[in-house]
Amino acid sequence: MSKLKMNTRKLRKNKLRAGFKPLQMLTCYDFQTAQLLNQTELDLILVGDSLGNVILGYDTTVEVTIEEMRIFSSAVRRGAPDKFIVTDMPFGTYAIYEEGMKAALELFQKSKTDSLKLEGASQVVLKIIKSLTETGVPVMGHIGLTPQSVHELGGYYTHGKTEDSKKLILEQARELEKAGCFAIVLECVEKGLAKEITDSLSIPTIGIGAGLAVDGQVLVINDLLKTGEMSPPKFCKPISDLYSLKKDLITKYLSNKNQEILNDLEKNSLHH
Repeated sequence: MSKLKMNTRKLRKNKLRAGFKPLQMLTCYDFQTAQLLNQTELDLILVGDSLGNVILGYDTTVEVTIEEMRIFSSAVRRGAPDKFIVTDMPFGTYAIYEEGMKAALELFQKSKTDSLKLEGASQVVLKIIKSLTETGVPVMGHIGLTPQSVHELGGYYTHGKTEDSKKLILEQARELEKAGCFAIVLECVEKGLAKEITDSLSIPTIGIGAGLAVDGQVLVINDLLKTGEMSPPKFCKPISDLYSLKKDLITKYLSNKNQEILNDLEKNSLHH
């Protein structure tokens, strides 16, 4: 390995204004990709509930279960023993305090992940984050566009455009820091607001579709490498088109293999 695994002590200090380089986080859902990422300079791996969309083919992340998160997170842990892993708590598993604590502790223990990520900043979520961090479970926050609330929010769009929305998101960020989060994901947050939040917090912000004035970036690896048929979100510029490449390679293989079999049959028939 090229460097030691990150830890929350290092992560908490990783602010651009303090001279640190931007944090880079990518999603990962399987053992082999985790092995590959383990050999890179990547800072953090997110086992995101986005696996519901890109791996399991669900319409939204709402359908993902805690057992699915445990299975995929454990696979990534086995493949990337040297990386700091963040695992999403799935939809509905932390709506009630007692159930949320039980589910979170179980997922943390069984998956051997390094931390959990919870969406939103409701009073219940803040209470769970405070209790988890006091128990010794590191937590990453997530505000702005929170995909688990997509039905209630009314779709996918940039957050923080109105004064009320700005005030709410800034307040949420401060509350999450106070509750004990070591970092916060800002998803589809208006660029100016993302900068304001980043400047006002002592913990790092990690943006996705929130501009560059944040302390780090996170992307879905399937979007970055374009492993699917659909076009990635507009904030992600793919660095490859693995979907087309793999399709072309398989098409060529099938054609070549068929030709090889036909040639062999022809050669054998000539000997008879």
